[in-house]
Amino acid sequence: MNYQETLDYMFSQLPMFQRTGKAAYKANLDNTLALDAYFKHPHQQFKSIHVAGTNGKGSVSHYLASVLQSAGFKVGLYTSPHLRDFRERIKINGQPIPEAEVVDFVADHKQLFTEIRPSFFEMTVAMAFDYFARQKVDYAIVEVGLGGRLDSTNIISPLLSVITNISLDHTNLLGDSVEKIAEEKAGIIKKGIPVVVGERQKGVDDIFIQRAEEMGTSLYFACDELKIQSSSLEEQYRVLDIEKGSRVEYAGLRSDLLGIYQQKNLLTALCALEELEKQGIPVGKEAIYSGISKVISQTGLMGRWYQLATAPLTICDTGHNEAGIRDILSQLEVTPFENLHMVIGMVDDKNVEEILKMLPRDAKYYFTRAKIPRALDQNILKEKAESVGLKGDAYASVKEAVGSAKLESGSDDLIFIGGSTFVVAEVV
Repeated sequence: MNYQETLDYMFSQLPMFQRTGKAAYKANLDNTLALDAYFKHPHQQFKSIHVAGTNGKGSVSHYLASVLQSAGFKVGLYTSPHLRDFRERIKINGQPIPEAEVVDFVADHKQLFTEIRPSFFEMTVAMAFDYFARQKVDYAIVEVGLGGRLDSTNIISPLLSVITNISLDHTNLLGDSVEKIAEEKAGIIKKGIPVVVGERQKGVDDIFIQRAEEMGTSLYFACDELKIQSSSLEEQYRVLDIEKGSRVEYAGLRSDLLGIYQQKNLLTALCALEELEKQGIPVGKEAIYSGISKVISQTGLMGRWYQLATAPLTICDTGHNEAGIRDILSQLEVTPFENLHMVIGMVDDKNVEEILKMLPRDAKYYFTRAKIPRALDQNILKEKAESVGLKGDAYASVKEAVGSAKLESGSDDLIFIGGSTFVVAEVV
């Protein structure tokens, strides 16, 4: 099989949460452990940092990878989902796994996959860990795919566990309250391994504190350790002064991730890096300043308040749950524009009505659907949107919706594209 044929096999033969949703979710680690044993426990051959959370875990993972790369280390980065190419999920120093590696991995072990029948995600985790071990990475940043406790990545024994925040998402799988979801995320907290939690949240803090106590390990809240003293935009950077205690610890720190919501993720990443330094990992201020300023160029991160064009300003963002949408709306409030055009598509297992109620009434909407089975039909989305006072038209494809938005926009308008990771995947 060539590369495309290999991907077709992976997508069609194996359940894939990204495409099919709940049917691909397995509430145990049996297949993961079987694969791990077959490949001789590759995750034991490199040091790792484990990153979970509802929102921000991808950005925090990329921040950490970029800084460690700037410090001179060979850094593996495992994230999900991908936007344009499957290989985005598995990178070393910003370079995606070669197509030949993907093809050979599937071809060489196809008999095993036929016997075990792993999910798409289970097989992808095995591929990543095997690749990182063979390439002898110094560190791997491993992002949790879904939840934490029963996620395929949760077989690792990391140097550090990171949990960004908790919000309602994947409630049909993880639980219908932030407390239940927090219990699942807390499952990555392991005996003796320090934990950094990004934000304090009512009803959630105690769950993490109790779990850390049970595991006999230390826990730090990044929001207690570090504070933003000032923040401003200068050209293509957000420039920040960050306090620790009563002093400015990071003065004039430049970040190429411009979203206001990235400030929380940055504090989480910095707190995690400080914890790694306590463990004797020589990161250093120079690497922090360099890595934070070059996340996009060094890791290839896309889709987070990502500018696609000017005149009209065209922005996409993968935020898709209630907390993510709130962050996007806060960003829109401080972004100048004449008229707002919203190209929106969603998946059919989200709390669509609640999210639609949050969106601005004074925007022109272009309702659409991404090219995946989970995508909500654009006409149904339009009906639901109209019931909460949003006005717009339905389009059968993202390309058609974006094209119409461009035709109807003036040079001083703003076109926002989002609602789903998979909508953004078709425009970046």
